[in-house]
Amino acid sequence: MVKDQRFLIDCGEGTQRQILKSGIGFKRLNRVLLTHGHLDHILGLGGLMSTFMRWESIDALEIWGGKWALDRVQDLVFGVVLRGAKSPMPIHLIDVKPGVLMEAPDFTVSAFPVVHRGRGCFGYMFQEKPRRPFLVEKAEALGVPAGPQRAQLVRGETIRLADGRMIRPDDVLGEDMPGARLVHTGDLGDLDGLEDVARGAHALVMEATYLDEEDDMARSFGHMTAGRAARFAAEMGVGTLLLTHVSRRYRERDVVEEARRFFPNSIVVRDFDRFIVAKGRPVQKIEPGAENRE
Repeated sequence: MVKDQRFLIDCGEGTQRQILKSGIGFKRLNRVLLTHGHLDHILGLGGLMSTFMRWESIDALEIWGGKWALDRVQDLVFGVVLRGAKSPMPIHLIDVKPGVLMEAPDFTVSAFPVVHRGRGCFGYMFQEKPRRPFLVEKAEALGVPAGPQRAQLVRGETIRLADGRMIRPDDVLGEDMPGARLVHTGDLGDLDGLEDVARGAHALVMEATYLDEEDDMARSFGHMTAGRAARFAAEMGVGTLLLTHVSRRYRERDVVEEARRFFPNSIVVRDFDRFIVAKGRPVQKIEPGAENRE
């Protein structure tokens, strides 16, 4: 969905090591989106900064988050990691507000508030812009040859055929089709107000720190159970529920079993898992080595 852009959502302890083990590298990894300021979501910035300072070259580093999170990042990065030293690249701490954060030609990234412990907690939505499908049969009936002129029509440009006829985009393009949408809620204990961003999402990434049997504890700590997340996914009609932030107090199969009782298309995400989120097809998990076989 987001072709040449890279985003890191949160940066817990060990993130740098896991990126190295994954083999995906650090190239163009210059945007970090923080959901909140708890240490298990920001402490890895120290190691990541160390790597950037010594081994990797990026033009600049953007760290997005609420004010509370950025205040802690300020102390960590400038007070501990740098300690008065000059950073080898500009570091931009960007205070997140609800709404669209950035817009590219084919997608937007937006932030939405969530309720957790502390102020200024956010989730993030990646939305592919709608596109009008190219109707090949109509193009062929009008005599539009395959090649650059079809690409011009897709871009919204009117073309002139060799016989002088003008062909407009409306002649060969269908109605707008909504693009793929990925929603990442971060840690949260309350689902109120999330309906608009979650409804119909192709992929919904939610935490599942607890099971329903400990729902009272989950709510007291501002967290979610696998069952609550799955029931919400079912109500919102999402495509796939990706569960994260699972406590080691539970077996993975118990988390999966609880979630799938309410929403069959639930997956507990493991380190190094990769998924393709695209419109018009189910979320696809890439099996290890599959990219080398294509």
